[in-house]
Amino acid sequence: MAPKPTKAEKKIAYDAKLCKLLEEYTQILVVNADNVGSNQLQNIRRGLRGDSIVLMGKNTMMKRSVRMHAESTGNNVYLSLIPLLVGNVGLIFTKGDLKEVSEEVAKYKVGAPARVGLVAPIDVVVPPGNTGLDPSQTSFFQVLNIPTKINKGTVEIITPVELIKKGDKVGSSEAALLSKLGIRPFSYGLVVLSVYDNGSVFSPEVLDLTEDDLVEKFAVGVSMVTALSLAISYPTLAAAPHMFINAYKNVLAVAVETDYSFPEADKVKEYLKVLSLNFG
Repeated sequence: MAPKPTKAEKKIAYDAKLCKLLEEYTQILVVNADNVGSNQLQNIRRGLRGDSIVLMGKNTMMKRSVRMHAESTGNNVYLSLIPLLVGNVGLIFTKGDLKEVSEEVAKYKVGAPARVGLVAPIDVVVPPGNTGLDPSQTSFFQVLNIPTKINKGTVEIITPVELIKKGDKVGSSEAALLSKLGIRPFSYGLVVLSVYDNGSVFSPEVLDLTEDDLVEKFAVGVSMVTALSLAISYPTLAAAPHMFINAYKNVLAVAVETDYSFPEADKVKEYLKVLSLNFG
């Protein structure tokens, strides 16, 4: 039977693995792994098998390996990952489409009960209706100020009740009630926090942008640049057509009011002369 590797040997192996991944991959998703179990993580690894690798580990070890890679290769681009390694996070190295990989990861969320002391990630609302509980269970509802009535020998909730607010800790009474009602209000999975792509780090919301969104944002930016350029009379490529048109209008106005003329102005003067004869 082979001896178990020592802690030092495990660190060396982990450093080698992470450094190898940094050499092979230029796209990385930084994911939060709070409340994600080992079986769930294994399913995610199976689902991403092919062009993606999930790597978990202590933040200190990941930061150490990233620094070692930078020192040994002289490539400092991955150092931008270090500030992102905070909390219970992991790394997904991928050669696939970032949006598709992110969507695949999101598929592996599983329902979870409200455990005592857990910080609620969402609001928890108990819907109205028959609970199937016998009248002896009304004490749970009374403690939580949930309006009920007895209907056909069972407890019925009269109106929707916001039992737990997002960010609040789950109390023992709330946890017991949700358990009795068979409600698993929370769902957990790997959540993409940041995206690293060839040296750039950005929010995962960027992955949801479509070509139409980009065109719209670009058009808004061009409009702002144009408006500013025109306001301060500073020529830019975006403002140049408007500046030329405005300058032409000014020259044309001067020509109409004076003896100065040019071919385009002659046409306008002739048109105005005809108008004055017909409607003057």
